[in-house]
Amino acid sequence: CLQRADAKNQNGRVYPKDILMREVKNYKKLVKDNRALGELDHPEDSVINLRNVSHQITDIWMDTNKVMGKMKVLDTPSGGILRSLVDSGVSIGISSRGLGSVTESAGKTMVEDDFQLICFDMVSEPSTPGAFMMRENKNRINEVFTKADRINRALNEILED
Repeated sequence: CLQRADAKNQNGRVYPKDILMREVKNYKKLVKDNRALGELDHPEDSVINLRNVSHQITDIWMDTNKVMGKMKVLDTPSGGILRSLVDSGVSIGISSRGLGSVTESAGKTMVEDDFQLICFDMVSEPSTPGAFMMRENKNRINEVFTKADRINRALNEILED
């Protein structure tokens, strides 16, 4: 889980579902172009600094009110730190970075329609509840899917290319 819609996060912000759906649709273009990069920790500015990139988002989608995604850790200095932390059992959070205005309403900070998603960074404390990196267990996939399922999945991947 990368982000949640219509729920107050630790920063007091609420991201409306229609805004997140729009931004996920736009972000899919970056994913497709292999430009969906993120940094280790949130920087002070909105520019993705390539020397601090640690990971790449490889897939993103909406699942009801959750923005879900897959990422790969890159072989960069920051990616090496991220990999080492994960290998050591550290829980790493995921946090969106974006630009836009907010309004205060009933104790909530509502993200407005001008919000633009920039990226997802890896952080020590995510603002979205439950937004932690989980290792993909490829062996588990073989236990859950039948041989026919795996063949169909492989054929679908070939046909998509």
